[in-house]
Amino acid sequence: MFNIVLFEPEIPPNTGNIIRLCANTGAHLHLIHPLGFDMDEKSLRRAGLDYIDLSIVHHYDNFKDYLEKNASNSLYAISTKGTKQYSNCDFSDGDSFIFGPETRGLPNEILGGFDTNKVLRIPMLEKSRSLNLSNSASIIVYEAWRQNNFVQ
Repeated sequence: MFNIVLFEPEIPPNTGNIIRLCANTGAHLHLIHPLGFDMDEKSLRRAGLDYIDLSIVHHYDNFKDYLEKNASNSLYAISTKGTKQYSNCDFSDGDSFIFGPETRGLPNEILGGFDTNKVLRIPMLEKSRSLNLSNSASIIVYEAWRQNNFVQ
């Protein structure tokens, strides 16, 4: 099972879509506060449909709180600033993937704590800025799951 970690997500439908992704892949969702929305927000519920009750969602006050409560063997940062493509990585069960807020990505103080081999990027055309957060999470989780033969 994999872990999707959202650092200060801002857009409720993205988080709702990721809740749905987690329910369908067995991944756990970890939300690092502050959130840019209320968990009861209508657009989050609409995007998550009835999958919210089928997902495991953990909440943390801040990044330090997350690190103290999760001894992940492999935490990967997903960032447009990464130099290693996600497809050139061997993922294992239990790996975690942290994504930054939609409007600004992971801050440098968090990215700076990662070995460059653990900062992964999704290839895009040269003039592209970024992909949608929920699309990015789907790409990474499905690649990790595929590498593990879709075993739950």
